[in-house]
Amino acid sequence: MGRPLRVLIVEDSEDDALLLIADLRAAGFDPVWKQVDSAAAMRAALAEQTWDVVLSDYSLPQFDALGALAVLQESERDCPFIVVSGTIGEDTAVAVMKAGASDYIMKDNLARLIPAVERGLREAEARVQRRQLEETLRQAQKLEAVGRLAGGVAHDFNNLLTVIRGCSEMLQARLDADDPCRGLVDEIARASRRAASLTQQLLAFSRKQLLVPEVLDLNAVVEETDRLLQRLIGENITRVLRLSPDLGAVKADPGQLQQVLINLAINARDAMPDGGTLTIETANVELDATRAPKDVPVAAGSYVLLAVTDTGCGIDAEAQAHIFEPFFTTKEVGKGTGLGLATIYGIVKQSDGYIWVHSAPGEGARFEIYLPRVQAAVQPAAVPAPPPTSTRGTETILVAEDEAQVRFLVREVLRASGYHVLETSFGDEALRVSDEYAGTIHLLLADLVMPGMNGRQLAEALVARRPDLRVLFMSGYTDDSVIRRGAEAAGIALLQKPFSPTLLEERVRAALDAPAGQL
Repeated sequence: MGRPLRVLIVEDSEDDALLLIADLRAAGFDPVWKQVDSAAAMRAALAEQTWDVVLSDYSLPQFDALGALAVLQESERDCPFIVVSGTIGEDTAVAVMKAGASDYIMKDNLARLIPAVERGLREAEARVQRRQLEETLRQAQKLEAVGRLAGGVAHDFNNLLTVIRGCSEMLQARLDADDPCRGLVDEIARASRRAASLTQQLLAFSRKQLLVPEVLDLNAVVEETDRLLQRLIGENITRVLRLSPDLGAVKADPGQLQQVLINLAINARDAMPDGGTLTIETANVELDATRAPKDVPVAAGSYVLLAVTDTGCGIDAEAQAHIFEPFFTTKEVGKGTGLGLATIYGIVKQSDGYIWVHSAPGEGARFEIYLPRVQAAVQPAAVPAPPPTSTRGTETILVAEDEAQVRFLVREVLRASGYHVLETSFGDEALRVSDEYAGTIHLLLADLVMPGMNGRQLAEALVARRPDLRVLFMSGYTDDSVIRRGAEAAGIALLQKPFSPTLLEERVRAALDAPAGQL
């Protein structure tokens, strides 16, 4: 068997068409071909299937090469168009090439046919690859732009939600259970928690959430998550685990990986309303361009594969093109936010991994996630410290927060707990207040991202002045520069916005009771 080749021949002479086919076969091609001699017949042939090359005589009784080239261009099919003519002058040949033909060949010199066909096929393949790369770049740029917008919106919303949640919970504590206003306040608190969950998903997509990565065994994360899935996906779906016994380690946030698995499992459940099979696999793989989709550039190396496969309704090509965009969903109104897969995408990309989907309508879906394999030893799970027995105190706390409403809430909560509060808006102002304050400042409570001097820079400057100072950071999100500078390092205390008054009190007390000078 030769190389398959689909050839559309625009020619009124069957003998000439057979001669072209014979040359192609002699050169090692196995052509599937069709001969047409009019615009209508050519349009019908182009609608029937995709052609690899068009070979056209220049002049036919009721048609010509320029007309055939126009029909091909009208169809928006990108394949080589080669003129094969018995009589064509130099001016005519130039006009045909300018119109978009790939080449022209004289019928008395068919030795040029095969090189012209092979060159045309190579150039067409190069154009296809270039368009795929351009589309991949456009998609990446679009997701990046949406991510920046989502991250900015989520940051601002987290500040607002910190105030809404904090004030509503403070009101809940002050109202009796039978107070007529208690129900309204309870609804505000519930709505703020729901909104906080949505902003966390936006931060995950935009890759601006704070991850706490650790070297871990992905199989252990899968097995722990699997215990939760039975309640989530129901008994009519069979769960199958295929976990590699010699799986390499990865460095990732275990809580976020659990979120990835749960989101994929929920999507699979929704795609299998009448039941089916959900398969979760892990494996060691060597990843390079040959293993990835053609339009996905990857860094070659050693990876750990996490694959989630369902036997559901599948996903069509149009939906796959938008599947990781925030708020895109094929579910009915009220059945989903459209943030589940966007969240997964952000978590995987922030973990230096890759994700893609293989699916077709009626054939289920398979999501493949590739995380870089690391050589370090798996870390034992950290045991969370118990909450302090008392959250009250009399220490002095310096608060640096540029959002006035958040600063107001923090001040009110801390003063109600007995602390002495010094409040400032920016890093430079906090340095000045510290320099002018003669007493002991026990704790710096600073927003990580502030105009000018960020919280990390402020803490370093203050600890240099006051070595016994404890530090607790707050953040609605952290930008990449802050993460690279070590905000995720061990020993760094971080209070993620939006937080509750109770959590604020607990984290402040824990920070005050911790050893000084940890940055």
